[in-house]
Amino acid sequence: MYDVYVIDLRKLVGFEWDVGNSDKSYERHGVTVREAEALFTDEKVLLVEDVHHSQKEKRCIAIGKIEEGVVLFCAFTIRSNKIRIISVRKANKKERSAYEAT
Repeated sequence: MYDVYVIDLRKLVGFEWDVGNSDKSYERHGVTVREAEALFTDEKVLLVEDVHHSQKEKRCIAIGKIEEGVVLFCAFTIRSNKIRIISVRKANKKERSAYEAT
């Protein structure tokens, strides 16, 4: 279903947010900035290159579980040495299944 994508998250030093995207993620999907960033600390986080949306810049998908036990789906890119979150929401059934299969 998903081809695993390798990113060394240890080389990244933080997050970059567009104010509109952080507000939109909470207003539309109920996911806070803290929760979105926390999914990258999941030891089982699934990282996938998003080929379909990578025309202008390389985009990736992360699917991971946060402390509350919720699995999140996050579209992001890497700029310099930071993760720039584009969108984050609760994972759908198919995405949760992919995560659980890792």
